[in-house]
Amino acid sequence: MKLSVSLGLWQDRPPQEALRTAEAADRLGYEELWIGEMATYDAFALAVAVAARTTRIPLVLGPIAVTVRDPAMIAAGAASVADLTGRRVAVALGTSSTVVVEDWHGRSRARAARALEDSARTVRTLLAGGRSDGVGEVVRSSGYRLRLPAVSGPLTVAAFGPAALRTAARHADRLVLNLVSPETAADLVADLEKAARAAGRPRPTVALWACAALGGGTGPGVEQLRRGLVSYLAAPGYGDMFARAGFGDVVAYARTRPHPRDLLAAIPPEIVDVVAVTGEPAARMAAYAAAGVDELVLVPAATDADLGGVATLAAARP
Repeated sequence: MKLSVSLGLWQDRPPQEALRTAEAADRLGYEELWIGEMATYDAFALAVAVAARTTRIPLVLGPIAVTVRDPAMIAAGAASVADLTGRRVAVALGTSSTVVVEDWHGRSRARAARALEDSARTVRTLLAGGRSDGVGEVVRSSGYRLRLPAVSGPLTVAAFGPAALRTAARHADRLVLNLVSPETAADLVADLEKAARAAGRPRPTVALWACAALGGGTGPGVEQLRRGLVSYLAAPGYGDMFARAGFGDVVAYARTRPHPRDLLAAIPPEIVDVVAVTGEPAARMAAYAAAGVDELVLVPAATDADLGGVATLAAARP
């Protein structure tokens, strides 16, 4: 199984700690480094900084929110990073959350699935050096073409729901899943295979982001991951996944919309094991491989005891 790393961009940690994670991923021989964006660094700027601090690791930018950035902006940003750094660069697209899109950026997230479809089709054309054709129901670009060399890396679509899976099947080289159990991953891979057959295309490869905090128990890494589950337990699809894993009571409580502090108090540490790598890495990788996942992307917990998740990345590397 291909083994890569994503920067955690943990909001409770110093932002520049992400560079320490990047350096470790490069030094330890991980195959790709995924660079998203949250509330701190712009992904394209961070990618250039990462390239200056590393020696060879290919970069995946995103998932970039198509409800915030238009196709020309995404393609120009990716081509800029590739040209300025000399690295192999790939792009991942997603729809992001209502908080990020509507509250932070003041954009509409209406018809986000259609925006993902429009953007994936156009971004794929632009990254290959083609000219945008103005076609799209929600997102359009007309007459733009890169003035920099085409971007060689695969186009990735982040998906969980049926519409996004169909977009990945029609337009992407790779699907990325986030925070799902091996059982749910197997279901989604099967759905992707059906959608790809319907589209007359080979099934895209499948990558999966999995948070990692080796050592298990109730250590600071697991605690960081436990806090990160607060916003997922009541979410459509995710709640059902955790209920299926035996945590139905916690999911039912989350759906009553308690204060986040009260919900966190009700989340047991062992729920982290449903979607994270906290024990024997090889066994967890085997479970995801059996589900049809081609690439495991580790998102290491970062704590005072494991700065940048460096020790976790070292322990997880075969």
